[in-house]
Amino acid sequence: MQPHASSKSSAQLPLNLKSFAITRNAFLPEHSPCKALSNAYYQAWETVALSLPTLLASGELRTAIRSLPILSVDFLQSEAEWRRAYVILGFMMHGYVWGGDHPEEVLPPQIAVPLLQVSNHLELPPVLTYAAASLWNFSSDEGDFSDLESIKTLFTFTGTESESWFFLISVAIESKAASAIPAMLLALDAVREKDFTTITQALWQLRTCIQDLHGLLQRMYERCDPAVFYHKIRPFLAGSKNMEAAGLPRGIFYDEGGDKGEWRSLRGGSNGQSSLIQFFDIVLGVDHSTPIPGQQSFHEEAREYMPGPHRRFLSYVELLGSIQKLAIAAKLSRDPVQVRLCEAYTAATEALAMFRSEHMQIVTRYIILPARSAGQGVGSRRLDVEKRPQNLASLTISAREGSYKLRGTGGTMLVPFLRKARDVTIEAGRLDKNAGVLLLSGQRWFYGLFLLAMPCFFVLLLTPQHLSLLQ
Repeated sequence: MQPHASSKSSAQLPLNLKSFAITRNAFLPEHSPCKALSNAYYQAWETVALSLPTLLASGELRTAIRSLPILSVDFLQSEAEWRRAYVILGFMMHGYVWGGDHPEEVLPPQIAVPLLQVSNHLELPPVLTYAAASLWNFSSDEGDFSDLESIKTLFTFTGTESESWFFLISVAIESKAASAIPAMLLALDAVREKDFTTITQALWQLRTCIQDLHGLLQRMYERCDPAVFYHKIRPFLAGSKNMEAAGLPRGIFYDEGGDKGEWRSLRGGSNGQSSLIQFFDIVLGVDHSTPIPGQQSFHEEAREYMPGPHRRFLSYVELLGSIQKLAIAAKLSRDPVQVRLCEAYTAATEALAMFRSEHMQIVTRYIILPARSAGQGVGSRRLDVEKRPQNLASLTISAREGSYKLRGTGGTMLVPFLRKARDVTIEAGRLDKNAGVLLLSGQRWFYGLFLLAMPCFFVLLLTPQHLSLLQ
């Protein structure tokens, strides 16, 4: 079965995508982000942000930021300028926190005050989110933002090609998927009328789209060096949540001056904060909710790190029809039209699962293997852990420990999180109406058994013959 164009036009969509800040480039801006704040009042910000690689390499960034005036946000003149200010302040913040031998846990008013104000305007947390690092951190003189040869980064920490390429891959992926959004919205709208043909065509289009994104993701290897990424780039992307071992046990104190301020623990930028991937999950019915009552999943929490309009769009889409339920019902039918719907649905979920598997392979090459090599040492290139800056790159692992203790920049336990996301996607594609229930029930059963076993386990630890286990 080959993909076909949708039988309806985007003009028939029952909502205005612009109200959700969705453009012809999907969740990217309509036009290339602005290259400078227009008012000369902000030149001090521009100068420091554009000099980040030099200031970090010389160890002078923290001094440069502390010498800045506390600037007002009153002279930002457009939404594009608010976004650029957020990107600038986010990069300066992470450079300040992680740009030394030890992380700095107090963010000075020169960054904290305007960052809090800009974040409030954009409905984003005051941290370097995916939106700051990718969605609004590029420039292009061409109209096609999916063309990796025609887009450039605005800001980096290292000035390396590896870092630019890492950010730009995400930009290209976001842009390449733009046509899938209106197609899948039409498909969701067609659920009420059981328009199997429209839905099937949209699902094949989605499958092709995800396969194209898979191809773009594989291009990461072309110009992003794993060692440079792990040791030089990744540490700057970390947030302050679950970063005790990296040197931030309390998070970061946002000093607003005059004895005013607040400790905050926030996640760093992560591709899990991409509204595009969550959109795919919603339209395919991939459920990442946690089995523990009252506990947010990472995917639910990640929405708080998305721009407000994008977050509201995902909530809106969740209220539309369920393609998955329609496909589950169609699985029992011998009607060729409904059979083709099931085939298209399974193909789309398989494509998304393969995309997530590719992501896991990239994580292995760019994070797990460098972490293990740094922990074990490789010949004469063995690293001296005592002399290395304290950050995510200093958290090495050994072969005995395995990769399960590694955390992502968003603060998650990296491998279990990615594996579960992939497995849940595969499960959705099986079109078993009980599959999700059984999976969650199994998780709840394991969780309950774990709670029951905990007291017995500690009694065991306290018996004389097992006291050595406490050492």
